[in-house]
Amino acid sequence: MAIEGLGRAINCVPVAESRSISLKNQQGVTFFCYGANEIVTLKSQPTAGGTATNLATITRFYQSTATNGSAAWTLQTQAAAATVTIPSGGAVAIYVDANDLPAAANYVEIVKTTSALVVAVVHDLLVQRDPANLVALSA
Repeated sequence: MAIEGLGRAINCVPVAESRSISLKNQQGVTFFCYGANEIVTLKSQPTAGGTATNLATITRFYQSTATNGSAAWTLQTQAAAATVTIPSGGAVAIYVDANDLPAAANYVEIVKTTSALVVAVVHDLLVQRDPANLVALSA
């Protein structure tokens, strides 16, 4: 039997839009966002549900023109910003490294403008656990 990724390498919040995601015990999170021509904004917070501030650290992200796996991911670059626009009929993947957070912040979130869907995959867990013993990522 292969070693499962959940609990060893990753954890996930399937419905993550406007949710405070903890980066206390992981190296980073990748937000997968999809919704037609939607703008999503990255924010940081000191505590779950605390005052959120735009986190203008996105200089690169990946974009796909399809959400069903039929189109490859392509690297996109931009001047440091807190926002990304999702292509019509496509998706974006935005990586946030825990080291990019301001000193007092432990949480990040993606805020959408209308109907985007956001999945957060937290990875490079600092403490590996059985999936049943993983710490909740969002309050």
